[in-house]
Amino acid sequence: MGKYFARYKGYIISTFGMNVLAAIFNVFSFSILIPILQILFKVNTEQYELLPWSSAGSIDEFVDVAKNNGYYYSQMLVDTQGPSTTLLILGLVLAFLTLLKTAAYFGGSACLMPLRTGIIRDIRVDIYKKILSLPLSFFSDERKGDILARVSTDVNEIDASISSSLDMIIKNPIFIIVYVGILFGMSWQLTLFTLLVVPLLAGGIGRIGKKLKSNSLYAQSKWSDGISQIEETLGGLRIIKAFIAERKMEDRFTKVNNEYRNAAMKVAIRQSAAHPVSEFLGTCMIVFVLWFGGYLIFSGSSSIQASDFIFYLVMLYSTLQPIKDLSKAGYSIQKGMASMERINKILHAENNIKEVAEPKKIEALNESIQLENVHFSYNEGHEILHNINLTIPKGKTIALVGQSGSGKSTLVDLIPRYHDVSSGAIKIDGEDVRNLSIHSLRGLIGNVNQEAILFNDTIFNNIAFGVENATQEQVEAAAKIANAHDFIMEMEQGYQTNVGDRGGRLSGGQRQRISIARAILKNPPILILDEATSALDTESERLVQDALEKLMKSRTTIAIAHRLSTIKNASEIYVLHEGKIVECGTHEELIEQNGYYKKLNDMQAL
Repeated sequence: MGKYFARYKGYIISTFGMNVLAAIFNVFSFSILIPILQILFKVNTEQYELLPWSSAGSIDEFVDVAKNNGYYYSQMLVDTQGPSTTLLILGLVLAFLTLLKTAAYFGGSACLMPLRTGIIRDIRVDIYKKILSLPLSFFSDERKGDILARVSTDVNEIDASISSSLDMIIKNPIFIIVYVGILFGMSWQLTLFTLLVVPLLAGGIGRIGKKLKSNSLYAQSKWSDGISQIEETLGGLRIIKAFIAERKMEDRFTKVNNEYRNAAMKVAIRQSAAHPVSEFLGTCMIVFVLWFGGYLIFSGSSSIQASDFIFYLVMLYSTLQPIKDLSKAGYSIQKGMASMERINKILHAENNIKEVAEPKKIEALNESIQLENVHFSYNEGHEILHNINLTIPKGKTIALVGQSGSGKSTLVDLIPRYHDVSSGAIKIDGEDVRNLSIHSLRGLIGNVNQEAILFNDTIFNNIAFGVENATQEQVEAAAKIANAHDFIMEMEQGYQTNVGDRGGRLSGGQRQRISIARAILKNPPILILDEATSALDTESERLVQDALEKLMKSRTTIAIAHRLSTIKNASEIYVLHEGKIVECGTHEELIEQNGYYKKLNDMQAL
C-alpha cells in the first residue's frame, strides 16, 4: 500500500496540518469552560493581576502566564460588564473557536478525499493493467469468478475499510498527542495514573481484533466461490435448463451463500463488539480517574483546583474518543488488509513472458518462420509438444491436423509468445522471438479462432478493434472482402448496431465473418486460423471459407483444421499425434503414405 500513499503525500501533509490546527482550537475552546464554570459556581474568589507576557521564559511559565491573564481578563469583564454579559461574551468566543475547529477539521477531511478516491482508482487501474499483461496460463489456473471478486468486492472492501479509516488514522494520533500533552501539563500525577489504566483498554480491544483478519479472508474466499458460481451459471444456462438442473444449481449456490453469510456474520459480530467494549472500558477509566483526582483534591495534595479538574475530565473524555476511533480504524484495517492480500495475488503474480533488456522491433516477415527442436509443457512432468521441427516459408500456407489434444493450438500459441517454449527455439527470419519486442511481434500476426470473440460494442468498433483511427471506408472494404457487408447493411443501424454480450445478437457465421473482417483490416503478414469454420453450418462455412481464401492471399498462413476438406490446397500439411509430428506432405502425398492422415480422411469421407 505504501506506493499508493506516496503518490499523494502533499494531501497527507495538508491533512496533518489541518488536524493539528483542529486539535489546538479544540483545546482552546475547552479552556473557555474554566472561567465559565468559575463564574457560574463562584468557585474562584482569588484576585488576579495582569502579568507581562515577556516574563515567560519557558513553555511551563508561558502556560502559567496565559492561565493567569485569562483569569484576569475574565474578572475584568465580570467587574465591568457583569456576570451575565461576561457569560454571553465567553459563549461567543467558545462558538467562534468551535467554528475554527470544525473548519480545520473539515479542511483535513476534504484534503483526504483526493487521496481516498485516488488510491482506489489506482488499485483498480493497476489490477486491470496486470490482468492485461499476465500470460494466458495464469487464467487457466484461476477461476473467473474469483478474479472478478478480487477486482470488485475486495477493492470495495479496501475502500470501505482502509480508505474510510484514513481520516481517523491521521487525525486521532494528533488529537491524542495534543490532549495527553495538555493533561500532563495540568497534573502529571493524574495523567501517569491514567496511563497505567490505558493498557487495560488496549488489551480488551486487542483480544477482539485478533482473529478479524483471518475471518475476513475466509469470508472473502467464500464470496469468491459465490461469484464463480454465478459466472458459471450465466455461461451455462442453456445446459442447466436442458438437463433440468435448476434445483441442483440453486442448492449449490444456497450452500455457498450460507457459508459466506455465517463467515461474514462472525466478522460483523466481532467488529460490532469493539464499540461497546471500548465504551465500557473507557467509562471504567473515567471512574478510576474521578476517584483518584477527587482523592488528591480532598487530601490537599493536588496541583489543580476543582474547576481545573472538571476541565481535566473534559479533556480526558475527549482523549477517549480518538482512542476508540483509532481502535475501530484498526479493525477496519485488518479487514482491508485481508482483501489486499487477495488482490496482491494478482498484482504480485509473476509474468514469465518477459522481454529482453533491449528488444528488437520487427516490421515484416521477409523469409520464413522456423520451429527448431521445440519442446513445451505447461508444468513439470507431462510434455505437450515434443521435438517439433518445421519451417513456414513466407507466403505459403501450412496446415496442422490431428486429434483433439495433440498440441495443435498450443503450437500456434507459441509463435506470438502467449507461452514460451520449454526448450528449443522459434525464429522469424532467423531471430529468436524471445529477442523481439512483444508488441511488434504480435503486430505481425492476425488471428481467426474457432470461437469468434466479439465485444459488447458496435460492429464498426469490433472490426476496427486492432487498428487506430480506422475510417468508415476502410471498415466497409474489410467487411466486403469478409462477405459481411450485406448482412450488416440489412440491420437497422448498420455498422453502428450493437452485437450484444460476446456477439450474442449475431449468428455463428456472422460473428465469424466479423472476426475475419477484423483480421483483414489489421492486414497482418502472418495469419493463424484455429479451426475457423468447424462450428458453422454448410452455407455459413461456404461464405466464411470464401472470405478466408481472400484473406489468405499473399499471406503466410498457419491453419488448424479438423475438416480436411478446408486445407486440401495447403502447401504443406503436418500431422500431429500426442505432441509429435508424425507425417508431413501435401494432401495427395499423405494419402499415398496410407498412414494416420489417410485414416482421418477415410473417417471424414464416411
